[in-house]
Amino acid sequence: MRIAALDLGSNSFHLLVADARPDGSFVPLVQEKEMLRLGDVVGRLGRIPDDSADAAVDTVQRLRAMADAAGADELIACATSAIREAENGGELVDRLEAEAGVAVRVISGNDEARLIFRAVRASVLIDPGPAVAIDLGGGSLEVMVGDASSLWWSTSVKLGVARLTAEQVRCDPPSKADLRRLRDRVVEVLGPIAGHVAGFRPTDLIGTSGTLTDLARLAVAAQTGSVPTVMNQLRVSGADLEIVHKELVASDAAERRKLPGLDSRRADLAPAGSVLLLTAMELFDLTELTIGSWALREGIVLDAIARHDPADWGGDARLIRRGSVTDLGRRCNWREDHARQVARLAVSLFDRTRPLHHLGDQDRELLEFAGLLHDIGEHISSESHHKHTAYLIEHGRLRGFSPEEVAVLATLGRYHRQGEPKASAEPWASLPDERRHDVRALLALLRLADGLDRGHAGAVEAVDVELGADSVRLRVRAAADADLDIWGGRRKARLFEQVFDRHVEIDQQ
Repeated sequence: MRIAALDLGSNSFHLLVADARPDGSFVPLVQEKEMLRLGDVVGRLGRIPDDSADAAVDTVQRLRAMADAAGADELIACATSAIREAENGGELVDRLEAEAGVAVRVISGNDEARLIFRAVRASVLIDPGPAVAIDLGGGSLEVMVGDASSLWWSTSVKLGVARLTAEQVRCDPPSKADLRRLRDRVVEVLGPIAGHVAGFRPTDLIGTSGTLTDLARLAVAAQTGSVPTVMNQLRVSGADLEIVHKELVASDAAERRKLPGLDSRRADLAPAGSVLLLTAMELFDLTELTIGSWALREGIVLDAIARHDPADWGGDARLIRRGSVTDLGRRCNWREDHARQVARLAVSLFDRTRPLHHLGDQDRELLEFAGLLHDIGEHISSESHHKHTAYLIEHGRLRGFSPEEVAVLATLGRYHRQGEPKASAEPWASLPDERRHDVRALLALLRLADGLDRGHAGAVEAVDVELGADSVRLRVRAAADADLDIWGGRRKARLFEQVFDRHVEIDQQ
């Protein structure tokens, strides 16, 4: 089933068209955004003027046409704070149905929070939780508390970034009085909520929406000199956000538009968004922000899937990672039998060589996922498929993985055949120095596992490992002749020998 979600927000109108699956997953096909800033005019006038209403109708007509062209079977449109609060919001809703053929559901703040958190827990790893999630829109702020399996509590308050800017900011750059008014307003509204949330003892803060994502992107760019491309589950510290905050409030809008990582259309909103974020982190007593790239529109799609086929996402937070990897493999028409065999052998080798590498269970999981994805580049071309694999992993919208973990997976995919990562080559270059030794160890295990299924027939049933002082002996167990796989393993053992300083011997029992 192909589902189109229209999120008619206070800052922007968003379209997402996705192929939905009975298991609760979906594949995005079309994504489009138009920034209309309805929240600004509603905040000033209390209503939607004719020119803004005309622009909204034109935009929805265009987005509806895109959904139709994509073959959407179902279109679901939800309107949030600006249309909900405008005195003539109902008139615009009527126009959208009459002129654009789109029936719009104006949702409450609590319903908005429910849909957003459904998307958050399907895209961000909450382990163990609970987490407090905030979605900063133009007109409202949704605050949610929950874990991987359910939403526990939520509320919606009138602290949207466009609303705050219109009500509290008089100068550009904002004056000390502006900043004081912003902070006082946030503390006034959010303080009692933070006191209530403290009773849940949240361990993490998750932020969604364009403004919070831009603030995190700015913080990373300021620290590293480059704008990150993968945002989902990106973590930034309050200290790094404070550095960005000082620059934002000292700059005027024209200067802010030039900052790497900031959408120029949010240049006037960024100071208020930054004040809200830092104040919220202080009130919630949390020192890190994790970005979630899914929000209301993805929640609308997930909610629609649940209505058609009520699949329970389950209580295991890490299932979203495995499901996301499997989904990427299927999208790339992977050779599943070979992928699962390599992943199985890699994990087996990992377990039997723990005295050599001393790596933990998180690295074990990444190695397994790298085994599942190592050949997906063949979807593009068998020639240089390792390079295509790295690209597909980096841009595959993997859910539940931090940007660093995506970089690890992409590196393993890029070099699973041969060669050594070059210091300046991405994604290797983006990895911290302390992680590179670990990744080379994982790469050595992945290459060996890939070699042991050289025939792509799954002939190797198990591998016994004998660790010596200066050698490692692999005893292959197979029901049939495994000469080709043994030969493949020997060919791919060189990196293992370099990393662990042991000669590798492979034979069949």
